[in-house]
This record gives sequence, structure tokens and C-alpha cells, in this order.
Amino acid sequence: MTLDAFAQDELDVIRQQGTYRSLRVLQNSSGPQIQLDEQRAHLFASSNYLDLAQHPEVVEAAVRAARDWGCASGGSRLINGNLSIHEALEEELAQFIGCETALVFGNGYMANAGLIPALMSEKDLIFSDALSHASIIDGCKLSKAQVRIFPHGEIAALEQGLKQAQGKARRMLIAVDGVYSMDGDYAPLRDIHALSRAYGAMLFVDDTHGIGSLGPDGRGCPALHEIAPEEIDIYLGSLAKSLGSYGAFVGGSRALRDLLINTCRSFIFSCALPPPQVEAARAALRILQREPWRRERLQANAAELRTSLHGVGIPTHPSCTQIVPVTIGSNEDTMSVCQELLARGYFAQGIRFPSVPQGTARLRLTVMATHEKEQIHGLAQTLREVLDERGLSILLPRELP
Repeated sequence: MTLDAFAQDELDVIRQQGTYRSLRVLQNSSGPQIQLDEQRAHLFASSNYLDLAQHPEVVEAAVRAARDWGCASGGSRLINGNLSIHEALEEELAQFIGCETALVFGNGYMANAGLIPALMSEKDLIFSDALSHASIIDGCKLSKAQVRIFPHGEIAALEQGLKQAQGKARRMLIAVDGVYSMDGDYAPLRDIHALSRAYGAMLFVDDTHGIGSLGPDGRGCPALHEIAPEEIDIYLGSLAKSLGSYGAFVGGSRALRDLLINTCRSFIFSCALPPPQVEAARAALRILQREPWRRERLQANAAELRTSLHGVGIPTHPSCTQIVPVTIGSNEDTMSVCQELLARGYFAQGIRFPSVPQGTARLRLTVMATHEKEQIHGLAQTLREVLDERGLSILLPRELP
């Protein structure tokens, strides 16, 4: 069988399952309004939460870095790619979060796929939430450690697993998201932290959607839950969402940083983050701290969206952040609603398996700090109209598979 024949067979199966995907082409940046081919639309599908990606200071910082440093680092950090601006960004991130030090990666997926295998192996045991991000799942697989999945957010199940495993594994790691990217809810971090200390497990928090958007000064979910930075053994933050740039970083102790530099394959065998992205992230971090209104407005808009949806009879459980799911269930119905919303001027992406469990296809709505109330109310009302025209209802938690 030729490669093309194999590919077509696989694509046919994907289409039959209703999970075929294609790329959309935007004609401008990911601000509150976009040009998608010939269609103008209000954007409710972006992770540029604070609308910093095109902030003049962020853009100018990237332009200046391109002029002064070039558009590529020119190598891995361990050869010739470790620039002084990488070290400066890491110092500033560590100071912002409150941890001892930080290490920057190309992106969050690379970080998780590398750091988990660097810490865990066959003799170790990982406890992972059932809704952990794909990068955590893949990092666990690559580590070859034993993995026990506990039901989403269920502390009793996690404690039972820890109790049963205590003394049987060389090391134990609890891996959770700070904010779950498809449901928009928090991990119960205070309880998880308490269990990690009670049973001697390391705690890893992927706070991709929390840093910059949640907690005092935007310092993320641990700060939101009043957990001291040094009490989180491994912290992952993104530079590509609230911070309007690209990349990710791991925060923790100096010993952790040194270990990752020496053993983390996704760090060792990849080029360093390009200078324009480094300087863009540094500029965004300064703006984030200088302009708290962005974070405050983001969460006010998130609350406004949930209230508006509830007002037209659309439940948004379990969201309590800027990520708001509207669960329809059927792949076909979800994408039909997605396309009709776009035709009426609102882009809210439909999400299907494997990004979410089978039977829970949904619209994943996200707000930005710079959305206006009229845009939010318009989305809620238009979505209600589209659902009514199709005779569709939204799945409630008790109805989910």
C-alpha cells in the first residue's frame, strides 16, 4: 500500500467518525475581531487572553530584538544558543512567580514531553487527572513510569491511590493542570497539595491557562489557592497565551533546573527560543504587572459571558475562568453550530474527540480582556437562536457520558 493510499484510508475513517479537521486561515491577528477568509467575525476562540500579542510595546520589543539579535538563536542552549536575554527572561519569570529559578522551553508540549521523563522512570508512579492535557499524557507515556489515572478532580480517589502505593514506588508524582483547558475549571490545588505532602509525592502543576490571568498579580493558580511558590515542586507556565508571545517555562528549584539542563531531551536537543519571542515575553510580563486592569477585565468578561449564557438558558458548568464550554454532544451538531455562528459573525471553535471525551463535543468559548459587553451579549443571543433553529439542547453534567 502506498503512503497516499494509507493516508486516504485513515482520513476516510476520520471523516466517518465526524472528527475530520482542517486549517482555518486568518487574514489578521488574533484580536477581538478577525478576518477569516472573506468573513469578518468577533473572535471567541483565542488564548491571547490579555490581548498583548499586538500591544505596541510587545511588538516593538520583538522588532528591536530581531534587529539586535537576529531572528534565530542559532543553536541549542548547551551549544551556542544560550543568550543573555534567555537568562534575563528566566530571572524575571522566577521573580514574578516567586520560585527560585526558571528554565525556558520552545513550547509547553515540549516541556511536558521532556520534563516528566527526566524525573520519572520504570520504578516510579505518576498520578494524573483524567482530564490532563495531552502533553502530560504523552510525557507520562514517554517516562515508562506506572501511571494511575484518577477521576477528574476527585480527591478521595487520589488519596486512596496514594495510600495504596505508599512505600511501593521509588518516587511518586502528582501531575495536574491548574486550569483545565476544555472545561475551564480549577484543579482543587489546596487539597492536592496537602495530599502530596502527606504522602511524600512530588507535585507538578501545568498552569498554562492560569499564569497571567488568575491569582494575585496574575501569578496563577497556586497563588489563587494561597499556596506558596516553593510548595509547588514543578510549575509550568506558558508564554504563548496571556503573555502574548511564544514558548513556555518550568519554575522550581535550582536543583530541578540543573537536572533538566542535563537530562531533559526536549531541552537538550532543540534550538533555543528565538530572540524576538524572548523579548516579546519580557515586555508582556512588564505590561502584565503594570496594567492589572487587563486581568481584572478578563475575569469580569468571563463572568459576563457565563451570566449572559445562563440568561438565555445555556448552562456553562463547570467553568469558573475565561474558558467557557457549551457542551452539545454530537460531533456533527457541534460543527454545524460552529459554522452557523461564523456565518453570523461569531467565531467559536467546535471541539471534538480526542481533545474531549467521546460524546462531549462542545463549543469552547474564550473571552479576552478587550471584548466589549455588546460582543459578549451578541454571542449569547446568537448562539441561543442557532440552537433553537436546530432544536438542540445543551448537555448538563448529569447527562455527560
